[in-house]
Amino acid sequence: MDPVERLANLLEARASAVAFTGAGISTESGIPDFRSPGGVWARNAPVMYDDFVRDRRERVRFWKMRRELYPLIRDARPNDGHRALARLEAAGVLGGVITQNIDGLHQAAGSRRVLELHGTARRVACIGCGREWPPEEIIARLNAGDDAPDCEECGAPLKSKTVSFGQPMPEGVMAESVELARAAGVFLAIGSSLVVEPAASLPRVAAYGGAALVIINNASTPLDEMAELLIREPIGATLSRLQAYVERGRPAPG
Repeated sequence: MDPVERLANLLEARASAVAFTGAGISTESGIPDFRSPGGVWARNAPVMYDDFVRDRRERVRFWKMRRELYPLIRDARPNDGHRALARLEAAGVLGGVITQNIDGLHQAAGSRRVLELHGTARRVACIGCGREWPPEEIIARLNAGDDAPDCEECGAPLKSKTVSFGQPMPEGVMAESVELARAAGVFLAIGSSLVVEPAASLPRVAAYGGAALVIINNASTPLDEMAELLIREPIGATLSRLQAYVERGRPAPG
């Protein structure tokens, strides 16, 4: 049987599904995988959070990389994979999306319950008082020569609302993600290498809780042996076909 049809049957047989997405779902929108050869982190060592806080030179380096990255995120649009997941949620098949991505494309596609494990690049916040800005305002300050912007209210450094290396994960988001994974009947791991912890623990949590683990990725992962189904096909086309299978077998909502 076609693997996408097998997945559609699996979704029909199980009560609830959760999607877990990594960089692979957004490459079709033109956002490169930061860890891939030639990616941002292959050319620049990431800035550790403690270094960002205490060393202005590291803040300058951080914002130089963000200035390079932001136009890619600003101009990106959801692709077929993002849209298919939003449609599956609207149809009541998907209970939510847990994502490692910082690009906001799931929300732009119409997904309503999106848990951003690594934060978002679509907001900037003061690490002192918490005041927030749209990134366009801070990019304008960078372009005007402010290479490490500080808060105009309290003087503390500004940082994109992304989780840097060495920075604690948002506890509420992680706890809700674990809860969602434990309740899943099917756990779809999509476009993730499944090596970055603690996010990579979530497929294990789901599988140990009885979920069928399905991995859709173009390369092998450390959890392939745990998977009930492996699909090595383009993500956008795969999820679009899945959506079509599911919608043919279900009445339209409303």
